[in-house]
Amino acid sequence: MKTIKKIAQSLITILVPIVLVLGVVRVLMTPLFVQIEYRSPNFPADSYGFTLKDRLRWSKVAVKYLLNDAGIEYLGGLQFDDGSALYNQRELKHMLDVKIVVIAAMRVLHVSLAVMILVGVWAYRGEWWWEYRKALSRGGWLTVGLLLTLIVGIALNFTTVFVAFHRVFFEGETWIFLYSDTLIRLFPVRFWRDAFVLVGVLALGGGAAIGYACGRRAVSKNNEDID
Repeated sequence: MKTIKKIAQSLITILVPIVLVLGVVRVLMTPLFVQIEYRSPNFPADSYGFTLKDRLRWSKVAVKYLLNDAGIEYLGGLQFDDGSALYNQRELKHMLDVKIVVIAAMRVLHVSLAVMILVGVWAYRGEWWWEYRKALSRGGWLTVGLLLTLIVGIALNFTTVFVAFHRVFFEGETWIFLYSDTLIRLFPVRFWRDAFVLVGVLALGGGAAIGYACGRRAVSKNNEDID
């Protein structure tokens, strides 16, 4: 039983950064983040003609597609006012690939949260709650270390980080577009750079809070036991 508990504690430590990062990603996949981002200072205008209203309209539909159960025809049937297709076949293929990744990521998030809750209940009832809290603390500080590395990488060369991310999660080069393509006009590089930084900062902050709070309480409990 002691070995199983050790394995469970190690698993919790690993799951903390996964839950924090994917949790923040899910929060950012909302119309609110998009609206704030489009209105941020010096956000690049679309040189091909999209207004703020256009961007808000079409980006909302794109995000909705990633989170609903619809097929790619949800986007494939969209048209500009002149009747031309909003997305070309390359863009549609990429959006389908993105949806597959998003669905998998959300499943990982939900399963990870469920495991953490179940192990937490077990720890509380099994009287090894403080060991569980220590595992959470270690996971929080692991998150800080990983995301500090990511943020430094973004600061030094965001393009390298961005390309590496796409090569890991997507096959081929369906994610490379012309500047005149709708996806680039809606979500330019600045959008993704800000999103990466925000995910890093928010998840890092959450990790530091968990690392400090859970570790602090565990130390206090240990001191009480010694007294």
